[in-house]
Amino acid sequence: MTKTLLKLALVTGLVTLTGCAQQPVSMQEAWLTPEPLQVPYRNELAIARLSEILQRAELTEAQSAQLFYDRGVMYDSVGLRSLARLDFMRALRLKPDMPDAYNFLGIHYTLVGNFDQAYEAFDSALELAPDYDYAYLNRAIAFYYAGRFDLAQPDFEQFLQLKPNDPYRVLWRYIGFSAVAPDTAKLALNTHLLALAPDDWATNLVRFYAGELSEQALLTSILTELTGPKQLAERLCEAYFYLAKWHQAKGNQAQALVYYHKTLATNVYEFVEHRYARMEIAKLRGEEVSNEAPEFN
Repeated sequence: MTKTLLKLALVTGLVTLTGCAQQPVSMQEAWLTPEPLQVPYRNELAIARLSEILQRAELTEAQSAQLFYDRGVMYDSVGLRSLARLDFMRALRLKPDMPDAYNFLGIHYTLVGNFDQAYEAFDSALELAPDYDYAYLNRAIAFYYAGRFDLAQPDFEQFLQLKPNDPYRVLWRYIGFSAVAPDTAKLALNTHLLALAPDDWATNLVRFYAGELSEQALLTSILTELTGPKQLAERLCEAYFYLAKWHQAKGNQAQALVYYHKTLATNVYEFVEHRYARMEIAKLRGEEVSNEAPEFN
């Protein structure tokens, strides 16, 4: 255990000791309660510097496009998605051959329910970079949330085939295929599990879905071989999202909502799990996903 984590454990223990005696909290429960990540100082500084360069420097259109894209990535990393989307649009207006910018723009259109525009953005990314694996994932997710499962499945399959030993790719393929054929998807999940590294923590997520690991065992595994609070928040973000999806599929809507809220509480804005937790909450509540997006000016 690192010094940072030891200090965190001591602080958590003190909070537990001074808490309500009628509802004691175990040390493990305290550790598994998400603590929102703070915005890194370097990200804030990068946004300020990029903004200053864009305002004051004499730049070519290509240079400006790259800086708008870079600032958009920084905005996205701290959860300022409307500002990020505007910068990606500015970048593409100046340099319309940036697959990364199209990919980010497609994600943001998906998040606000503008699925047709999302498909167009991902199509553009893949036209420019046919092997762009995350564009396949993100287009599949857009199809999935739009209920177009037949179109989502080939993209989930392609995403997995590009790196078949990635636990997250195995999980997303299962999620996409189980929406139509859960039994067949479960059989494929068990087969794909054989190709995963047993010492990769994320393999535990697949083990849980395959029935080889209990929910409590999965939660306990989060705390093994941690390198610091950032990794803890990232693991919590992932584990709670996939636990929520599992409970949701089982009809345990209340528990799913609790886990989605815990996913959001981590503030790991860059993770796909954090991005789509709010959409899942809206679905559970029967709410419409907002299709409002800022106009470029």
